[in-house]
Amino acid sequence: MNKTYLKLALDLDFTLIAITAPLKDYTLCHKINTNLELEFEKIEDHEIFHAVEAYTLNFSKYYFFIEEDEQEYYLLGNKSSDGILIPEMANVDFFLIIMEYIDEEDLSRLITSLNRMPEIQVAAKIDQHKLRNRENLVL
Repeated sequence: MNKTYLKLALDLDFTLIAITAPLKDYTLCHKINTNLELEFEKIEDHEIFHAVEAYTLNFSKYYFFIEEDEQEYYLLGNKSSDGILIPEMANVDFFLIIMEYIDEEDLSRLITSLNRMPEIQVAAKIDQHKLRNRENLVL
């Protein structure tokens, strides 16, 4: 009898920005919306299910869409009361995920604008392919 194998490939085609800011998720979202003139809105939490230990972790998630560029932006909390989304980056408070292409100039301008905000300690682009727990970022 022939066996068929299923290969699962993760869609990691996005830009990832790590943000360290000692704020509540809704406060950071409001500050970003105000300072960068964006319109993030709260949506359903990002859920991660751990099959081995049979429990679910929930992380706050905000969404913004730019129609002319067809870019989706997600702001994810890295920490919840039950755990950390990306444990190897425990010092990071939030992740900004940009779906679709963003050119380097616009990305640099966005990161610079984030870093100019006094509430944000640091914002930096991260290579998601180097993260061990990158599957937790699949939306």
